[in-house]
Amino acid sequence: MRKSIATVSVSGSLAEKLDAIAAAGFDGVEIFENDLISSPLSPEEVRTRVADLGLTIDLYQPFRDFEAVPAEALADNLRRAERKFALMERLGAPMLLVCSNVSPDTVDDDELAAEHLRLLATRAAEHGIRIAYEALAWGRHVDEYLHSWRIVRMADHPNLGVCLDSFHILSRGSDPGGIEAIPGEKIFYLQLADAPRLAMDVLQWSRHYRCFPGQGDFDVAGLAEHALRAGYGGPLSLEVFNDIFRQASANRTARDAMRSLLLLEGGVPSAAGPTGFAFAELAVPSPDRLAGLLAALGFARTGRHATKPVELWEQNQARILLNSAHEGTSLSALGLETLDPAGVVERAERLLAPVLPRHRGPGEAKLDAVAAPDGTELFFCRTAEPSWRADFTPERVPRGDITHLDHVALAQPRHHFDEAALFYRGVLGLHPHQSVELADPYGLVRSRAMSGPGHGVRMVLNIASVSAGDTSWQHVALASRDIMATARRLHGLTLPIPGNYYDDLEARHDLSANRLRTLRELGLLYDRDDRGEFLHLYTATFGRVFFEVVQRIGDYRGYGMVNSPVRLAVQHARPYA
Repeated sequence: MRKSIATVSVSGSLAEKLDAIAAAGFDGVEIFENDLISSPLSPEEVRTRVADLGLTIDLYQPFRDFEAVPAEALADNLRRAERKFALMERLGAPMLLVCSNVSPDTVDDDELAAEHLRLLATRAAEHGIRIAYEALAWGRHVDEYLHSWRIVRMADHPNLGVCLDSFHILSRGSDPGGIEAIPGEKIFYLQLADAPRLAMDVLQWSRHYRCFPGQGDFDVAGLAEHALRAGYGGPLSLEVFNDIFRQASANRTARDAMRSLLLLEGGVPSAAGPTGFAFAELAVPSPDRLAGLLAALGFARTGRHATKPVELWEQNQARILLNSAHEGTSLSALGLETLDPAGVVERAERLLAPVLPRHRGPGEAKLDAVAAPDGTELFFCRTAEPSWRADFTPERVPRGDITHLDHVALAQPRHHFDEAALFYRGVLGLHPHQSVELADPYGLVRSRAMSGPGHGVRMVLNIASVSAGDTSWQHVALASRDIMATARRLHGLTLPIPGNYYDDLEARHDLSANRLRTLRELGLLYDRDDRGEFLHLYTATFGRVFFEVVQRIGDYRGYGMVNSPVRLAVQHARPYA
């Protein structure tokens, strides 16, 4: 289907917005009135620029507070409408969005509303323009989409139909199944937006927290499917009001918007998602800086890359690469096990992820990689076959307490959090869990966990809004089958947990005195859910990176986030090794 987006959804001047929208591959735009009013371009110049970019203008919006008003107000509203119709002819815009009235002057009279909208549609028809009537979720008398359809049906004019907006429908909890009762030819326009579920005024919710489909908690795809089954044949259009998007790069936001529609349509080729972590690669100025910690964790250096300054450290199925071609210490790349590396890369490329060029020496393994929104390089591989490990001439792998990589936590730039969630959901097939906010001594950390089928791949995305220094920490969580043995080997290399934590733990959980004493002595943290228990510890931080060691008992599926405020407080006090 054709894809469109409202100019209000991206940042910049109208000219910058149009350039970004075209570059992302959209077919059309909705021109938001404020963008035109503030533009130095005349309507004719906008029309020409849109056409030169290969776009169409699908809608001009919004026209407010028109219907069901006293006679003197109606006369003024019709005068306004005629001015807008003349403007739209200059723009080449074929449709005007009319929002349900929110003015205190409007009356609760469906017949009067239908009469006024019929009159407006008659005037619009003289200019070759159609009217799409939309029920705002905060409309004074018309706030539900089936109510707007009843009024449109009463008005009975060929140039009058409804505009369906997923936010206005789903934020009210309305059943979108009723859309299929509306004839497809009377659904003039479909606007799509997602949002996190928030307990707040719906107007503020709409104006500040909308996001692209797949980034929030609404079933936007299901609503669109109802519209298509009803016979809707217009564009899929995005209308998103979001404070973060208004500050971010227009090109990046437009590309993210297009990715959301590609995923919603479902036309991207499927591929087997990752089943586990092949490796985590750390950029380090010198491998020696982390060698002592890795050795204490039970890892051994099993190989050096034939042509690159990279060391391979292994223990069972846990693999860490140390790449010394860098200045700072950070988590720079992840290797992901998948049955179809080429298929995953093709899917990622179709979803607008940049494929990374990679220099290969003679005989070196072919590893395809794409860049995640935060710059992390994602490699797709099959370690079980002759593979990337052959580049390191690996030695015997030690068997110890650490078995594999349990999860990774990636710090996200503030403007890219929702983009990252959609990227990992779409490209890797991860399931997003509920966002949570964690207390930091100097602010808040927003966190969202994501996991794949069978929980073989787990990721945690974090953004920090704090006032004290750089807390864009990343970490690699290592699974241990005997965390107490691991903790004893790490004596002096882990974060010191305050005694008050264990006093509180004793109050919160009915643990034996011996177990509490052991946890306290070893600096272990504890959590439980209805499936099992969780023990974990943290190492000191090296650059931007620290390690977590975890042991899941039973079928515990969380991440011990209840303990994160304690970890953050200690890290602020002792940020680096």
